[in-house]
Amino acid sequence: MSYCREEGKDRIIFVTKEDHEAPSNAELIEEDPDDPYEEHGLILPSGDINWNCPCLGGMASGPCGEQFKSAFSCFHYSKAELKGSECMDQFRGMQECMQKYPELYPQEDEKESASTAGASDPEPATSAPPQDSAPDSPSSSTDTPPTDRPANS
Repeated sequence: MSYCREEGKDRIIFVTKEDHEAPSNAELIEEDPDDPYEEHGLILPSGDINWNCPCLGGMASGPCGEQFKSAFSCFHYSKAELKGSECMDQFRGMQECMQKYPELYPQEDEKESASTAGASDPEPATSAPPQDSAPDSPSSSTDTPPTDRPANS
C-alpha cells in the first residue's frame, strides 16, 4: 500500500510495485512565463548575466564565486578593443582563489597526469621537430633515420 509522509519541507511518497507499474496521471504545472531566469541561457533579455545558468557549471556559487563573478562580469561588459584586456587583476584574483581549493578546481596538468597515471606504457615526450612528410612516403629520405625512433626499427 502506498503512502505519503512529510518531513519538514520534504514530502516522501512510498509506492508499491503495482503503483509504480501503472501509467502516471500526474498533472504537470505550467512553467511561469514571467520567470526571468527560465529559458534565457547565459544572458538575460536585459543584457545582464544569468548567474543561475547551468552553463556556468556552478562556478558563480562556489568558494571562489565572487571572484568568478567579478572576472566574468568585467569580461562580459568590457568595451576595450581587446575584449577583457582590462580584467587581468580580476582573473588573477580568481586564479589565486582557485589555487587555494585544488580539490574543487583541479589544474589541467593535474587532470592529465591523473588520467595517464594508470596508463601501462606512456609514450615518452620527444623534442624532435615534426617532419614534413611521413616516414613511409616515397619522398622521405632513407639515408638518415628520424630522430625520434631507433635506427633499426
